[in-house]
Amino acid sequence: MELKTLLSFEWGIMAPEFIILGLTVLLSLLDLFMPKKIDRKVLGWVGFAGIVAAIAFLVGLIDDPVGSILYDTFRLDSFSKLFKLLLLGGAALVMLLALSYEPKEGMKEYRGEFFYLFLAGLLGAMMMTSSGDLITLFVGLELLSISSYILAGMRKTNLRSNEAAMKYVINGGISTGITLFGMSYVYGLTGTTNLIEMGSFLTTSLESQYIYLLGLAFFMIFVGLSFKLATAPFHMWAPDVYEGAPTPVTAFLSVVSKTAGFVLLVRVLLTIFASISSDGAGSLPLLLKVQDYMAFLAGATMVIGNVVALRQRNIKRMLAYSSIAHAGYLLVAVTTFTFIFDALWFYLLAYLFMNLGAFAVVQLLTEKAGTEDISGFAGLYRRAPFLAVVMGIFILSLAGIPGTAGFIGKLNIFIGALAPNPGHYVLASLMIAATVVSYIYYFGIMTQMFFRPSASDEKIRIPAGVSAVVLVCAFATVLFGLMPNIAIDFFHSGNFNLLDYLQ
Repeated sequence: MELKTLLSFEWGIMAPEFIILGLTVLLSLLDLFMPKKIDRKVLGWVGFAGIVAAIAFLVGLIDDPVGSILYDTFRLDSFSKLFKLLLLGGAALVMLLALSYEPKEGMKEYRGEFFYLFLAGLLGAMMMTSSGDLITLFVGLELLSISSYILAGMRKTNLRSNEAAMKYVINGGISTGITLFGMSYVYGLTGTTNLIEMGSFLTTSLESQYIYLLGLAFFMIFVGLSFKLATAPFHMWAPDVYEGAPTPVTAFLSVVSKTAGFVLLVRVLLTIFASISSDGAGSLPLLLKVQDYMAFLAGATMVIGNVVALRQRNIKRMLAYSSIAHAGYLLVAVTTFTFIFDALWFYLLAYLFMNLGAFAVVQLLTEKAGTEDISGFAGLYRRAPFLAVVMGIFILSLAGIPGTAGFIGKLNIFIGALAPNPGHYVLASLMIAATVVSYIYYFGIMTQMFFRPSASDEKIRIPAGVSAVVLVCAFATVLFGLMPNIAIDFFHSGNFNLLDYLQ
């Protein structure tokens, strides 16, 4: 490609990505040449400042029209802007958690690696959000995945962390292979890797005898991505990885990585498969034909996640199964295709705050108590009333209690499941039943905090980073629960036209 052609591209639309890329390179070089005696936390603060700068640049791009560069492989549309805000906001909060993370086995010598690997994973997630081509989409997916594999095993002297990284690599490699195999079928049928060109070709020019190959491609892509999303029955890696990984990494996987996975799933499904007839002209679209399969996986994910969580004593494993259940709720929104963007975006926004806030409290308590057993929460209200109250807010939101953002998120998905004619009544009923089951283990944590005696009366000192995270998350959880129109009006403002992802 000639220099003149390169300079003709509108590189400004990639400003947030360039900031994160520059930070990743800068932090890796600084970590390499800085003297060992200098605390690597300074790199974390540089990374946090860079993420805030990327958010500022992204906000400055909100009013810009749809743009694409590099022959439509990178797109800046309303879809990517909205979900990048979630990714960058979640990443900033996770970075604050990481700055306050002090495990007993120590991570001082690896802390610099954590910061730039974390930023590399964030860059991959952002690339996935803006990908208009299977190649850039896959590159972003693997950049996120490989960084996550290494981050999961960052506690190199901890056997559980080593086990978590190994299981994550094996399961991640299998899911990548399945996803790539499905993508290869779509490429073979269309002769292009551009998502919009694929969708256009499959809508107008696909011969009917190839519809079965396309159905096979859909199932392989969906199953491969289901591993990434930790939906049942492809969730088996998640509890072990969540338990063994450092707590900031667990928070990153449960929020940022999950958001990126659903963004990828929605962009691929709606761009490629949304308008394809399943059996010739006039027949139902392919996505409606496979709705029962997707609904079954959504129902199984909700039920399995919540039921198995009842037996967990390790708080991180419990939150892992909770995360699986929430992936099931999100899959309901994807399955029904009703208010899909609204429901998905608001739920991921609510989930970001309530889950990151919960992991911030878990990180602090497990470090102080030296155990991840749920009994470590006993008597928390007497030792740290502030922590107990904010953790109560996060648990109520995760459970979907009115007055919290989690309730509004679940309500949106529930209404979306009933809106079509005929409605998805079985799926909506399973959602209610699974939510009721979740009350048992969520309120078990509340019981420990407020009604069980503490083994120690020592007051808990809260680091500044953790305080900032729990305050922001608690405020947002209550705000979007009592006044959800703030987020919903922003979503529906004139700056965003979600259909421009097809332009």
